[in-house]
Amino acid sequence: MTGQIICVGLGPGDPELMSRRAYRLVGEARHVAFFRKKGRPGQARQIVEGMLSEGAVEYPMEYPVTIEIPFTDPEYNRLLGAFYDDWATRLADLARTQDVTVLCEGDPFFYGSFMHLYTRLKGRVPLQIVPGITGMSGCWTATGQPITWGDDVLTVLMATLPEAELAARAAATDALAVMKIGRNLAKLKRALATAGRLEDAWIVSHATMSEQSVTRLVDAGDCMPYFSIVVVHGQGRRP
Repeated sequence: MTGQIICVGLGPGDPELMSRRAYRLVGEARHVAFFRKKGRPGQARQIVEGMLSEGAVEYPMEYPVTIEIPFTDPEYNRLLGAFYDDWATRLADLARTQDVTVLCEGDPFFYGSFMHLYTRLKGRVPLQIVPGITGMSGCWTATGQPITWGDDVLTVLMATLPEAELAARAAATDALAVMKIGRNLAKLKRALATAGRLEDAWIVSHATMSEQSVTRLVDAGDCMPYFSIVVVHGQGRRP
């Protein structure tokens, strides 16, 4: 085997927030794979628009399912499992003779789809992971307020959790970032209201990108873009 698989964390969305290493590797890449929903260009691919070298071969990895069926449905896991198995084999075969660069929004090891390929590829091919700025970091920076102070505890939640658990965890932490909002926004609002945190919450969409929006959660509608994160700032110890 003469090749390797390089997963490059692209950061929260603004191409200028990519690391120098990520920028160099993207420009040198001859084989480029990226995730996308069928019929969409793919967020990671959009971030690197104009950076790929002439003649680079692209491999769109199109999810077989996203929100069409509940993630609790066994069929959801079966379809995605087969998808990741298939692409792990394809990329491993290609990496026998070529370097393959996989693009990933944010940081590859922070709720990224590449993690599911990583567990299937580890031990089969050489792997290199390039970390990136997380999307939630871009979101709390966009609010213009520090997310944590002193001894504040930061909790990261998925809005897909049951409402009661969201409320309990939100009440038990100092600072909060909530991801995977999608169709769960109304449920999240109720949970934060129960926890007494709704008035302090902000929702940020498309952080660091040209269409970025920052809104108090109480003023937001119940339908927001997929790339949205809710943040509640800590108010802890200060000099």
